[in-house]
Amino acid sequence: MAALILASASPRRRELLGRICPAFTVVPADVDESLDPGPVAAAVERLALRKARAVASGARDAVVLAADTVVVVDGVVLGKPAGPAEARAMLRRLRGRVHEVVTGVAVVDAAGREASLSVTTRVLMAAYSDATLHAYAASGAPLDKAGAYAIQDRDGALVDGLAGSYTNVVGLPLEATRRLLEGFGVRVSAAAGP
Repeated sequence: MAALILASASPRRRELLGRICPAFTVVPADVDESLDPGPVAAAVERLALRKARAVASGARDAVVLAADTVVVVDGVVLGKPAGPAEARAMLRRLRGRVHEVVTGVAVVDAAGREASLSVTTRVLMAAYSDATLHAYAASGAPLDKAGAYAIQDRDGALVDGLAGSYTNVVGLPLEATRRLLEGFGVRVSAAAGP
């Protein structure tokens, strides 16, 4: 069976993938992460494919998994904030509103086979106070997260509800990922946890 490589430096993706596949290595992809023009779901899927292809090109006899996640509100894509001020602005924009979290997931193997998909989850943010917003932004936690938040941070108090995959909002939709990996002969287990 081919080795599995996760083409991501995200600790959240490593933890999530470990729930369904205990044995894999991490090789972050070094690609331009700007999104192509067009529909967001297709753009994040293409970016995930670029990441997977970049790592697969240097890996023999391996299956490479890559993903990319963005937050979309009012048709505007929110990536990772550049600093605390941008994090505060993003959190203000999201407060008390519904937005979408879109993740593109791609798998490429050494033989050149490819498969990809995107998963969208609708998230309702809590009507958190300015004090909560400022304290969270000042903590530094939002700086490596699309949309400047993680659903699991602050014991989930930033989010009031969601429709769709919880693990997608964390950064890797496990059910969809499991199906993709199974299609490439990777042994995976049922996901544990939320």
